[in-house]
Formats: sequence, C-alpha cells, structure tokens
Amino acid sequence: MASVNICLVGAGNMGGALLGGWLASGHDASNITVIDPAPPESMQQLLADRGVVHSTSAEGVAAPDVVIVAVKPQIIVDVLAGLGSLVNGSNVLVSVAAGTTIDTLSAPFLAGEGLSVRVVRTIPNTPCLVGRGITACFAGEGVSLEQQQSITSLLRAVGEVVWVDDEALIDVATGVSGSGPAYVFHLAEALARAGETAGLPGDLAARLAEATVSGAGELLRQADSSPATLRENVTSPNGTTAAALEILMGNGGFPDLLERAVAAATKRSRELAG
Repeated sequence: MASVNICLVGAGNMGGALLGGWLASGHDASNITVIDPAPPESMQQLLADRGVVHSTSAEGVAAPDVVIVAVKPQIIVDVLAGLGSLVNGSNVLVSVAAGTTIDTLSAPFLAGEGLSVRVVRTIPNTPCLVGRGITACFAGEGVSLEQQQSITSLLRAVGEVVWVDDEALIDVATGVSGSGPAYVFHLAEALARAGETAGLPGDLAARLAEATVSGAGELLRQADSSPATLRENVTSPNGTTAAALEILMGNGGFPDLLERAVAAATKRSRELAG
C-alpha cells in the first residue's frame, strides 16, 4: 500500500496517529500530503524530518487516490468546502467525523452536473493513538472493493478495522467503540473513588484501579476466552467477586446503565447529523 497517494486533511490527535501509523508501517512519505493551516509543533517537526509534503490549504495540491479528512464534526462542512480540487469521481473521500452522514460529506462536491462522489464514513476511537484502536467503516455508493481494501490497509496502521453494511450502524458503533474508551476511563475513575471511600489512600486506590482496568483489558485481548468466560473464571461461588457482581449485574447495574449509555450516544450521533 506504500504506493497509494494520500492527502490527510487535519494533523491533530487522530490525523497525527494515522500519519504516525502509516510511516511506522513503511508507507512512502513522498506519497503523503498533509493539509493543515496550523499543525502542532511536534507534527511540524515530524513532517519535516520524514519529508512529508505539508500545505496550509488544498490550493496547488494534486488530487490523490484517497482524501482522509480528520477534523472535528463542528468544522468539517467548512473544511470540505475548501477541498473541491481534491475530490473527483474516481478517488475516495474518507471521514472520521462522528455524526456526519454520507449525504453531508458528498454535498459540497455535487455542484457539477453528473458528478458522483465516492465516500467512506468511519468512526475510529482514541486507542488509535497507541496503535490499539478499532475503526468501523461504511462505504457509500460507488466505492470499489479495491478502494475498501486500500482503506482497510491504511486504517490497520492504528488498529483493527470492521465494515458495516448499513450507514445507521455507524451511529451505533459510535456509541459502542467510538465513545467506549470514555466509559472505560470512567470505570477506572469510579473504581478508584470507591476504593478511597472504603479506606485506601487516594493515590494507592488510583494505582490499583488503573492497573486493574488496563491489565484486564490486556488479558481480554490475549485470551481465547469470551468476556463472560473470563468473568466466570475469576468468580468463586459465594466469594468476594460474586458479592460485588450481585450489585453490578443486578437491576440498574452495568447492563442497564451501558444500554442506556450506548442508546444516548447513538441518539446524539444521529442528532449531530441533523
């Protein structure tokens, strides 16, 4: 995939993670152009060190094979308005913005009569920053299998990639994996607070909670067993874990709370789409 020409629009956290992943996996830096009017200093240094072309706008930039727009949903429509020279009927536009539909992403490029735009909508998550993310993707009309394969290869540089066959499911994926890291961080937060309330020093409670959450995640990643089996393995009958799980798995516990949380995030993603 090193020969695929990429234009990355936006060099913030997610854009920077993608760029770092491509370079680490051997993508030819000369085939990457970054458009960002004011990238962070660390990113400017990386661009200079690795010979990645940097432009403050789309002016003078040749249309690439893939345009990846990694900016926040609040500004993506304004950003897309300046990319008309980059998007044509044969290349593919990829968005990582939550709640921004294929129709919204296509609209700025449909002024030309008969012009079709190939768009892929994705929702990555923040573990992409450490190469352990997962990105859900939906391909709009006209996106070829070859283009999907190219995009899969590019996104695998920062983690796993899955495809859904219904655009509405991207909103659900937003509620599960896109927003999900925040739920896990809050679990660590709440677990530490509970330990402190029960008598542990605050710094020790935080250390125990954070190591437990990250360690359990790594065990889940490496194990061949399902989460349910792993839970059962650590739960002795009538033991301490069983006593805790009676609370967490009871009415109003984890299952109910997470269903409500995912539903709320999904609903908000759809509201952002207008």
